[in-house]
Amino acid sequence: MTFLWPEALWLLAALPLLVAAYLLLLRRRKKAALRYASLNLVRDALGAGTRLRRHVPPLVFLVALAAMIVASARPVGFVTLPSQYRTIILAMDVSGSMRAMDVEPNRLAAAQAAAKAFVAEVPHNTRIGVVSFAGTASVVQAPTQSRDDVLAAIDRFQLQRGTAIGSGIVVALATIFPDAGIDVGSLIYGRDRDARRGVARDPRKEFTPVPPGSHASAAIILLTDGQRTTGPDSLEAARMAADRGVRVFTVGIGTTGGEVIGFEGWSMRVRLDEETLKKIANITLGEYFYAGSAADLKKVYQTLNSRVVMERKQTEITALFAAAAAAAALVAAALSLLWFNRIL
Repeated sequence: MTFLWPEALWLLAALPLLVAAYLLLLRRRKKAALRYASLNLVRDALGAGTRLRRHVPPLVFLVALAAMIVASARPVGFVTLPSQYRTIILAMDVSGSMRAMDVEPNRLAAAQAAAKAFVAEVPHNTRIGVVSFAGTASVVQAPTQSRDDVLAAIDRFQLQRGTAIGSGIVVALATIFPDAGIDVGSLIYGRDRDARRGVARDPRKEFTPVPPGSHASAAIILLTDGQRTTGPDSLEAARMAADRGVRVFTVGIGTTGGEVIGFEGWSMRVRLDEETLKKIANITLGEYFYAGSAADLKKVYQTLNSRVVMERKQTEITALFAAAAAAAALVAAALSLLWFNRIL
C-alpha cells in the first residue's frame, strides 16, 4: 500500500501523546478521589471487569483516530473491482474441425457448454454479443443484456467450411462500433487496401487510432481450434482492434499436433495455430489461453470471468479507512453510553 499524501502520517506521532495524557488524567483523578477506609473493598465491589471496561471506549476511539489519519494520507492499494467492460463479444469458431472429439464430447459441444457457463457469471448490466465464424463471419446475437437470447444464439451454431479468424475479429469490431463506418464487406471479401486497414469509406467518419487496450468499455473473446484458411489476415484484423483500443482475449482449443477428421466428404488434419493466437493477444494487449480438454476449457472461461468481469486495480482506498474510522467512533460512543451513560 502506498500513499498520495504520506506527510499526513506524521500525525500518528500524536497518538502516543494522547495515550500519555489519558494516563496522566487517570492518575490525577485517582489522587483527587475520596479516601475510603478500605479502598480494597471498593475495588472488590466494582470488580476487575468493570475497571477494565472503562478503558475500552477510549481505546476504540483511539483506533478511530488512527484510521482517520491514515485516510487523510490518501492510501492507494490493489483491490478487486468490477471491470469497466460493458460489452463483451464472444467470437467463436464454427468450422468443421470443431467436430473433432479430442475434447469430449467434441470441441463444439465443449465450447458451447463453457461459453454458456461464462455467460451465466457475467453481471447483468454487461451486454453480450455473439459472432460465429467459419469461411466467413456473422453476428448470431447483437449485444444484449438478455441471457436467454445469448444462450439460444450459442445453441444455434451450425458447422461450416473454412476458418476465417480475421473475419471474426472484424465483425466483432463492427458490432462494438456500429457507427464507426467499418466496411465489413470490403474487409472480408474485397481487395481494397484501405478497407483491409479498416479505414471508413465515409469521409465524415475519420478514424484516429488510440493506444492499444485503452478502450475500457468493450472486449472480444475469440475461440478457435484451427489455422486461418480464408478471409482477411488475422494479424491485420488484430491491429485494427489494437488501433481502436479493444483487447482480444484468445482461446485455443484442441491439440497442437492436430487430428485428422472427415467433413462433408473431405478428410483433413486440423492443427491449432497457437503462435498466431498469441500474437493477436499481444498486439491488442489481451491474453492467450490454451484448453486441451473440456475441463481445461471451463477453467479458461472461469479465468476469463475474473479477467474481464472482475479485475484487480490500483485505486485510492481512502473511503475504506474513512468508513472504518466512522464505524469505530460510533462503536466507542455506543459502548460509553451503554456502560457509563455518557459519550466518552
